Amino acid sequence: MDTNLEIARDLVERCKANDRSAQMALYRQYCEGMFCVAMRFVRERDDAEDLVQEAFIKAFRKIEQFRGEVTFGAWLKRIVVNKCLDFLKSKRERLISIDEHELQIAEEPDWTVESKVSVDGVLAAMERLPEKYREVLQLYLLEGYDHKEIAEILHMTPVASRTRLMRGKEYLRTYLNEQKHETGSQEAF
Repeated sequence: MDTNLEIARDLVERCKANDRSAQMALYRQYCEGMFCVAMRFVRERDDAEDLVQEAFIKAFRKIEQFRGEVTFGAWLKRIVVNKCLDFLKSKRERLISIDEHELQIAEEPDWTVESKVSVDGVLAAMERLPEKYREVLQLYLLEGYDHKEIAEILHMTPVASRTRLMRGKEYLRTYLNEQKHETGSQEAF
Protein backbone atom coordinates (compact mmCIF):
# COMPACT_ATOMS: atom_id res chain seq x y z
CA MET A 1 0.00 0.00 0.00
CA ASP A 2 1.16 3.54 -0.76
CA THR A 3 2.84 5.13 2.24
CA ASN A 4 1.32 8.56 1.45
CA LEU A 5 -2.18 7.05 1.50
CA GLU A 6 -1.47 5.39 4.84
CA ILE A 7 -0.18 8.67 6.28
CA ALA A 8 -3.21 10.56 4.97
CA ARG A 9 -5.58 7.93 6.42
CA ASP A 10 -3.85 8.17 9.78
CA LEU A 11 -4.05 11.96 9.71
CA VAL A 12 -7.76 11.85 8.83
CA GLU A 13 -8.44 9.49 11.72
CA ARG A 14 -6.55 11.80 14.06
CA CYS A 15 -8.52 14.77 12.69
CA LYS A 16 -11.74 12.92 13.51
CA ALA A 17 -10.46 12.88 17.10
CA ASN A 18 -9.97 16.69 16.81
CA ASP A 19 -6.15 16.48 16.77
CA ARG A 20 -4.96 19.99 15.79
CA SER A 21 -1.48 18.82 14.78
CA ALA A 22 -3.05 16.32 12.35
CA GLN A 23 -5.20 19.13 10.91
CA MET A 24 -2.08 21.25 10.35
CA ALA A 25 -0.28 18.31 8.74
CA LEU A 26 -3.18 17.72 6.32
CA TYR A 27 -3.37 21.43 5.62
CA ARG A 28 0.35 21.59 4.78
CA GLN A 29 0.06 18.48 2.60
CA TYR A 30 -2.87 19.74 0.50
CA CYS A 31 -2.94 23.56 0.72
CA GLU A 32 -0.75 24.26 -2.31
CA GLY A 33 -2.64 21.91 -4.61
CA MET A 34 -6.02 23.22 -3.45
CA PHE A 35 -4.80 26.79 -3.93
CA CYS A 36 -3.96 25.96 -7.58
CA VAL A 37 -7.47 24.54 -8.05
CA ALA A 38 -9.03 27.68 -6.56
CA MET A 39 -6.87 29.98 -8.70
CA ARG A 40 -8.09 28.27 -11.86
CA PHE A 41 -11.61 29.33 -10.89
CA VAL A 42 -11.36 32.72 -9.20
CA ARG A 43 -8.05 34.02 -10.58
CA GLU A 44 -7.55 36.43 -7.68
CA ARG A 45 -4.92 35.36 -5.16
CA ASP A 46 -6.68 36.81 -2.10
CA ASP A 47 -10.01 35.24 -3.05
CA ALA A 48 -8.36 31.88 -3.75
CA GLU A 49 -6.57 31.93 -0.39
CA ASP A 50 -9.81 32.76 1.43
CA LEU A 51 -11.74 30.05 -0.38
CA VAL A 52 -9.10 27.42 0.35
CA GLN A 53 -9.12 28.43 4.00
CA GLU A 54 -12.93 28.18 4.10
CA ALA A 55 -12.78 24.80 2.37
CA PHE A 56 -10.36 23.44 4.96
CA ILE A 57 -12.53 24.75 7.79
CA LYS A 58 -15.55 23.06 6.26
CA ALA A 59 -13.59 19.84 5.67
CA PHE A 60 -12.42 19.70 9.28
CA ARG A 61 -15.92 20.45 10.57
CA LYS A 62 -17.39 17.72 8.34
CA ILE A 63 -14.50 15.25 8.66
CA GLU A 64 -16.85 12.64 10.13
CA GLN A 65 -18.61 12.54 6.74
CA PHE A 66 -15.40 11.45 5.02
CA ARG A 67 -15.85 7.71 4.44
CA GLY A 68 -12.69 6.96 2.51
CA GLU A 69 -14.56 6.02 -0.69
CA VAL A 70 -12.23 8.41 -2.50
CA THR A 71 -8.91 9.85 -1.39
CA PHE A 72 -8.96 12.69 1.09
CA GLY A 73 -7.47 14.93 -1.63
CA ALA A 74 -10.33 14.17 -4.02
CA TRP A 75 -12.89 14.77 -1.27
CA LEU A 76 -11.23 18.07 -0.33
CA LYS A 77 -10.94 19.13 -3.98
CA ARG A 78 -14.69 18.72 -4.36
CA ILE A 79 -15.20 21.04 -1.37
CA VAL A 80 -12.80 23.62 -2.86
CA VAL A 81 -14.51 23.48 -6.26
CA ASN A 82 -17.94 23.92 -4.67
CA LYS A 83 -16.69 26.85 -2.57
CA CYS A 84 -15.27 28.48 -5.71
CA LEU A 85 -18.45 27.97 -7.70
CA ASP A 86 -20.59 29.31 -4.85
CA PHE A 87 -18.30 32.35 -4.64
CA LEU A 88 -18.57 32.98 -8.38
CA LYS A 89 -22.34 32.59 -8.31
CA SER A 90 -22.61 35.12 -5.49
CA LYS A 91 -20.64 37.61 -7.61
CA ARG A 92 -22.84 37.28 -10.67
CA GLU A 93 -25.19 40.15 -11.32
CA ARG A 94 -27.72 37.91 -12.95
CA LEU A 95 -28.09 34.23 -13.68
CA ILE A 96 -28.68 32.84 -17.12
CA SER A 97 -30.71 29.66 -17.24
CA ILE A 98 -31.14 27.11 -19.96
CA ASP A 99 -34.39 25.29 -20.53
CA GLU A 100 -33.46 21.66 -20.05
CA HIS A 101 -36.12 20.49 -22.49
CA GLU A 102 -34.27 22.27 -25.31
CA LEU A 103 -31.05 20.41 -24.68
CA GLN A 104 -30.02 17.36 -26.62
CA ILE A 105 -27.39 14.78 -25.88
CA ALA A 106 -24.16 15.97 -27.39
CA GLU A 107 -21.54 13.74 -28.85
CA GLU A 108 -18.18 13.75 -27.11
CA PRO A 109 -16.25 16.56 -28.78
CA ASP A 110 -12.95 16.20 -30.58
CA TRP A 111 -10.38 18.19 -28.60
CA THR A 112 -7.65 18.30 -31.21
CA VAL A 113 -6.35 21.73 -32.13
CA GLU A 114 -3.65 22.93 -34.49
CA SER A 115 -0.19 22.29 -33.12
CA LYS A 116 0.59 26.02 -33.27
CA VAL A 117 -2.00 26.73 -30.55
CA SER A 118 -0.30 26.81 -27.16
CA VAL A 119 -1.83 25.75 -23.87
CA ASP A 120 -1.62 29.38 -22.72
CA GLY A 121 -3.51 30.41 -25.85
CA VAL A 122 -6.31 27.97 -25.13
CA LEU A 123 -6.47 29.07 -21.48
CA ALA A 124 -6.61 32.72 -22.55
CA ALA A 125 -9.39 31.89 -24.99
CA MET A 126 -11.30 30.04 -22.25
CA GLU A 127 -11.26 33.26 -20.20
CA ARG A 128 -13.41 34.90 -22.88
CA LEU A 129 -16.11 32.23 -22.83
CA PRO A 130 -19.48 32.81 -21.19
CA GLU A 131 -19.22 31.64 -17.58
CA LYS A 132 -21.67 28.75 -17.91
CA TYR A 133 -19.50 27.18 -20.63
CA ARG A 134 -16.18 28.08 -19.00
CA GLU A 135 -17.21 26.35 -15.75
CA VAL A 136 -18.03 23.08 -17.51
CA LEU A 137 -14.87 23.24 -19.63
CA GLN A 138 -12.76 23.86 -16.54
CA LEU A 139 -14.30 21.03 -14.58
CA TYR A 140 -14.03 18.63 -17.52
CA LEU A 141 -10.64 19.54 -18.99
CA LEU A 142 -8.65 20.92 -16.08
CA GLU A 143 -10.15 19.19 -13.07
CA GLY A 144 -10.92 15.86 -14.74
CA TYR A 145 -14.54 15.47 -13.66
CA ASP A 146 -16.95 13.43 -15.77
CA HIS A 147 -20.41 14.67 -16.81
CA LYS A 148 -22.19 12.98 -13.91
CA GLU A 149 -19.85 14.67 -11.41
CA ILE A 150 -20.12 18.03 -13.18
CA ALA A 151 -23.90 17.72 -13.13
CA GLU A 152 -23.84 17.16 -9.36
CA ILE A 153 -21.44 20.05 -8.74
CA LEU A 154 -23.30 22.54 -10.93
CA HIS A 155 -26.80 21.26 -10.10
CA MET A 156 -27.75 20.34 -13.64
CA THR A 157 -28.32 17.18 -15.62
CA PRO A 158 -25.50 15.24 -17.28
CA VAL A 159 -27.17 16.09 -20.61
CA ALA A 160 -26.85 19.81 -19.82
CA SER A 161 -23.18 19.26 -18.92
CA ARG A 162 -22.48 17.53 -22.24
CA THR A 163 -24.31 20.24 -24.15
CA ARG A 164 -22.49 23.07 -22.41
CA LEU A 165 -19.20 21.30 -23.03
CA MET A 166 -20.00 20.97 -26.74
CA ARG A 167 -21.14 24.59 -27.02
CA GLY A 168 -18.16 25.82 -25.02
CA LYS A 169 -15.85 23.94 -27.38
CA GLU A 170 -17.50 25.62 -30.35
CA TYR A 171 -17.13 29.07 -28.75
CA LEU A 172 -13.49 28.24 -28.05
CA ARG A 173 -12.85 27.10 -31.62
CA THR A 174 -14.54 30.23 -33.01
CA TYR A 175 -12.48 32.50 -30.78
CA LEU A 176 -9.22 30.74 -31.68
CA ASN A 177 -10.05 31.03 -35.39
CA GLU A 178 -10.81 34.75 -34.99
CA GLN A 179 -7.47 35.23 -33.28
CA LYS A 180 -5.72 33.37 -36.11
CA HIS A 181 -7.26 35.70 -38.69
CA GLU A 182 -6.60 38.87 -36.65
CA THR A 183 -2.93 38.06 -36.07
CA GLY A 184 -2.25 36.30 -39.35
CA SER A 185 -1.19 33.18 -37.48
CA GLN A 186 -1.84 31.35 -34.27
CA GLU A 187 1.73 31.86 -33.12
CA ALA A 188 0.48 34.90 -31.17
CA PHE A 189 -0.75 32.34 -28.65
